[in-house]
Amino acid sequence: MPNSNIGNKNQTLRKPVVLMTMGAQERKGHDYQVMTHKYIVPLVELAGCVPVLVPTCCGADDLEQYLNMADGVYLTGAGSNIDPSLYGQDNHTPGKAQDKDRDLFDIPLVHAAIARGLPIFGICRGMQEINVALGGDIYQKVYAEPGFNDHRENPEDPVDIQYQAVHGVRLAPKSWLRDLLQTDEIRVNSLHGQGLKTLGKGLEPIAHAEDGLVEAVHAPSLSPFLFAVQWHPEWQAAQNPDSVKMFQAFGDACRQRVRLALKKPEIAA
Repeated sequence: MPNSNIGNKNQTLRKPVVLMTMGAQERKGHDYQVMTHKYIVPLVELAGCVPVLVPTCCGADDLEQYLNMADGVYLTGAGSNIDPSLYGQDNHTPGKAQDKDRDLFDIPLVHAAIARGLPIFGICRGMQEINVALGGDIYQKVYAEPGFNDHRENPEDPVDIQYQAVHGVRLAPKSWLRDLLQTDEIRVNSLHGQGLKTLGKGLEPIAHAEDGLVEAVHAPSLSPFLFAVQWHPEWQAAQNPDSVKMFQAFGDACRQRVRLALKKPEIAA
């Protein structure tokens, strides 16, 4: 993956446009569509892309129109879980919020983005969405599964403590991610109760936690760039060299998409 061209004064390409789907949140009797600041900033400052925030509360009828303006798709984390009926399970976490509107938008979004060859970057819930979209399923309670550690944060801790690096992630030898980060292991934060169980069709694991849980995937047979992680590289990303490389790699893939689009011959009327 080439280095980012951000800051190159000779760069004449327009900035890539990246779709970010929003999620539901209720506040004082009002329904909101939200996106957290921490996800937007590294997309702009490190990846060099222009975010377009997409509401998911109105259905997926306009999905193709959104994709017509897009050079990439960025599926972020959120406080909600995916509806387990979408991967053939009963709900074992009834006390946890769900966001079915986002589920029913993002799952077809994954399929449509792959069909168009758009770069896709998923974080936490976003990685789980990609897995479900491709036919995989989820451990609803990783912390209750034999042999796995508890990957949740302590909700009583300050945010800076919650997002500290707390465990190692082993990168698959000779993998794209190993080549990108130039190391065999990194330290990551951990703020998730759920995780990937059966991988969706075409997904390959490229990083595992110390307990064997899949922490990163890609899909070279499906897309020129489809990459997702279970941890949160967006947190203070500019201060983390590994996060910087990941966001720059996504930005580079989106810029390559822009270049390819510019090379396409115009269709005569």
